[in-house]
Amino acid sequence: MSCVIVVGSQWGDEGKGKVVDLLTQQADVVVRFQGGNNAGHTLVVNGNQFILHLIPSGILHPGKRCLIGNGVVVDLEVLHKEVIGLRERGLTLGPENLAISGKAHLILPYHKHLDAVRESAKGSGSIGTTGRGIGPCYEDKVARVGIRVSDILDEQVFSDKVRENLKEKNFLFEHYLKVATLDPQEICKSFLPLADFIRPYVADVSLLIDEAIKNKKRILFEGAQGTHLDIDHGTYPYVTSSNPVAGSACAGAGLGPNKIKAVVGIVKAYTTRVGGGPFPTELSDETGLFLREKGGEYGATTGRPRRCGWLDAVVLRDSARLNGLSHLAITKLDVLSGIKTLRICTAYSYEGQTLQTLPASLKAVEGCRPIYEDLPGWSQDLKGIRKRQDLPLEARNYLKRMEELMQVPIGIISLGPDREETITENNPFN
Repeated sequence: MSCVIVVGSQWGDEGKGKVVDLLTQQADVVVRFQGGNNAGHTLVVNGNQFILHLIPSGILHPGKRCLIGNGVVVDLEVLHKEVIGLRERGLTLGPENLAISGKAHLILPYHKHLDAVRESAKGSGSIGTTGRGIGPCYEDKVARVGIRVSDILDEQVFSDKVRENLKEKNFLFEHYLKVATLDPQEICKSFLPLADFIRPYVADVSLLIDEAIKNKKRILFEGAQGTHLDIDHGTYPYVTSSNPVAGSACAGAGLGPNKIKAVVGIVKAYTTRVGGGPFPTELSDETGLFLREKGGEYGATTGRPRRCGWLDAVVLRDSARLNGLSHLAITKLDVLSGIKTLRICTAYSYEGQTLQTLPASLKAVEGCRPIYEDLPGWSQDLKGIRKRQDLPLEARNYLKRMEELMQVPIGIISLGPDREETITENNPFN
């Protein structure tokens, strides 16, 4: 038995999809444990690009079991479209290799409607939500009025809950937000047919994981978003609505923490962020534009351009602590080729103090100024390199400094989007 968790160590978009895809080659089961279809994992396999939003990245490997845990919020229309799309591209996909927890909560049209109108009403104060109903769905879950996957399997239960929930939501739409109300009959009419689609996939995911552990299977837990978008530990309120940290895998999939063997933190070789929120090392110059264009820094889910900046070791040290990282996987090192001088933020300056960690106060984070350490860059193209010792000296020194600052060893180095463009030094399953 070996359970490995993969998490993002920055503000998301670190390249988790590719790393999960690589590690899945040694895994038997891949589990998604939080978030919703606001996540977008881009993978390139034999030159073909796949973008997955809900289904674990392991689905691209034959013979792997993919599970969607109770901590995920699910838009059944999106899941249905994703399943059909993968089948049309020749993938085998059915209940034998995909299962979803009956305890996972459903995103419904009123969640998306509420998400969109709230964000619009905030104007310049918006937080950059994707508008996919993720937050409002988690709100209903916590308020104990959520509708779960198991509920849609019973037409009467589902219909009653939709009608009851819309009493409050429609009052809010009409009298406070001053927007159109929604018809419960229309929602039931459009969603209930999806019950037949999802029924064969519904299972007790916690039980399936337990059985896999007892049978000494290798299990990979796939997180969405990044550590500093965590609802508790991120740059609140510019965060997601769930817990992307490693500890969430236990609650979001249904297993005990003593079963976890390793935690892999995905680290982009520079830093990016989508939407609003503080970003101390952000670059609003030619270098920032260079990173965006060369790195293809546009959201897989939304297409929004990502904000780009230098590597932030303060953020990464916090991630190492919060997740208990045992391994690092470095992505997009190749993007830095051609930059003469590279900078790493090693601490922050704030009101005469030197800070080694992100403060809790949003105002304080916004007032932090990065303290940089400069390292020489390299001009060589890294394409085709498969051993760390074959990298330019400057690239090796950059990686070594990352390990020193985080106190975590590097196990994987990605030098491009394709599976083969990777250096693997330390497999977390071994």
